[in-house]
Amino acid sequence: MRSDGELIALIGATGVGKTALAIQIAQRFNGEIVGADSRQIYRYMDIGTAKPTLAERAAAPHHLIDVTEPDQPLTLAEYQRLAYAAIADIHARGKLPLLVGGTGQYVTAVLEGWSAPEVPPDPTLRAELEAICAAHGTTALFEQLRELDPVSAARIDPHNARRLIRALEVCILSGKPFSAQRQKVPPPYRVLEIGLYMPRQALFPRLDARIERMMQDGLLEEVAWLHERGYDPRLPALSGLGYAQLGAHLRGECSLEDAVTAFKRETRAFVRRQETWFRHHGAPEWFLATESAAVLERIAAWLHEEK
Repeated sequence: MRSDGELIALIGATGVGKTALAIQIAQRFNGEIVGADSRQIYRYMDIGTAKPTLAERAAAPHHLIDVTEPDQPLTLAEYQRLAYAAIADIHARGKLPLLVGGTGQYVTAVLEGWSAPEVPPDPTLRAELEAICAAHGTTALFEQLRELDPVSAARIDPHNARRLIRALEVCILSGKPFSAQRQKVPPPYRVLEIGLYMPRQALFPRLDARIERMMQDGLLEEVAWLHERGYDPRLPALSGLGYAQLGAHLRGECSLEDAVTAFKRETRAFVRRQETWFRHHGAPEWFLATESAAVLERIAAWLHEEK
């Protein structure tokens, strides 16, 4: 197949060090970073999403950060289109695109060329499904999806309300299983997929320390500001790590200490789910997070192979 240029994907669990390494790669190989993070796409949500700082963005160009409002979520198809457009623009300027992030669906959709259903969101139906979730939990949504589309139910995390609701929405509105509307047309890139990992006994304390820094940097105030601006805490954007737990504290449902403890606990659970996803999707070459020099050497060798 003809190649439209190289693409490097850098994946791994949250907090493992992808941003710092991606900047090194971009600086050494004339690259630009295309974000693959389903939370960093939202404006105003900076601290809790560990969004690259202004200094980091100045060190290497970043794309697909701050592209939408917290109450205007992107569909997977919309993200995919934006990612392909960013990659094409980077190639057109003679630079190397780096797809970087921990949202497995985003990475896989780009690398495998998923053809996602073009079913626009339906606010009324979503509100009904969200009400079911609020009353009966994600189990009720999962059982409904299993009846309508057992293939999708087997693939989707039964605790991920956002993905369950989207799959049900597509099934109900189109009258067809969500899984039947997905095809794969791999894009014409020459791809090197690199995975970063860190043993949990090292990563989990690192994540706890990062959460403490987020609190010191003003995460509670960031969440409160979003609520004051009128962004509904039930929005998918605000259901993410940190925002959900601190939102519960702001509503008087738990102490701040309990909220932070829950934030840490849910972050560890999220890392486990990320690791499961990456084990079953794609074929990355895995490196320890401390092996940045080895990663740079591998990329240099890979780029030379094309010459």
